[in-house]
Amino acid sequence: MATKKKSSRSAGKSKARSGLKQAASAPFRLALKWLGRAALVLVAVFLALIVAFKFVNPPTTWTIWSERQRLGAVDQQWVALEDVAPVLARSVVAAEDANFCNHWGFDMRAIREALDEGANRGASTITQQTVKNVFLWQGRSWPRKAMEAMLTPFVEAIWGKRRILEIYLNVAEFDEGAFGVDAAAFRYFRTSPDKLSPYQSALIAAVLPDPKDRSAAKPTKFLARRAQSIMDGAATIKNDGRANCFE
Repeated sequence: MATKKKSSRSAGKSKARSGLKQAASAPFRLALKWLGRAALVLVAVFLALIVAFKFVNPPTTWTIWSERQRLGAVDQQWVALEDVAPVLARSVVAAEDANFCNHWGFDMRAIREALDEGANRGASTITQQTVKNVFLWQGRSWPRKAMEAMLTPFVEAIWGKRRILEIYLNVAEFDEGAFGVDAAAFRYFRTSPDKLSPYQSALIAAVLPDPKDRSAAKPTKFLARRAQSIMDGAATIKNDGRANCFE
């Protein structure tokens, strides 16, 4: 009888400890459940925006909004890709992502080269930059890079190359407070983006990715050399077919 009572007490203590553990873990499980639901809602919101922006131009971006708050006003006027000089589109692609037409959002060769060369080289494609500009924020952080990597394949699949490039050309910063090629063409050369010459186009592309410290209107020797290289690159991708996906 004593043995049975001892066994009963042991079983009772075991059940009590189990109950305490379950009670302690309940808030954690509940938090995980709500985090999972929040993640699904966030994914659904992003997917809805991606689908919407295939047809509707993004009204603003975090960078444009924050610069408007800082400066008081920004210069941005949306322009369709058909109203952009083809040489300007080719110049930007040649400068930022020459293999734009040949990859699915990630340039694996450029990534390998960047890993070999360390922090001195970037490997972001135009698609990745567009995702960052439209949906995310500037700066380097693992959460932002992870979200960028998650959204990039969806943008590639839903938007297509022409729409990606069109949006990029309208939201990229080309000078302090000047977003998009329409603002860049007017600020630097007092013209519209459909009337830019090859050299003017190359100069505008050359200010990327450092528009606050470079000026297409007053190019340094370095910027002039880079513009000449971009002119050659734009001609090359036209001749070898790497511009076919957006022309």
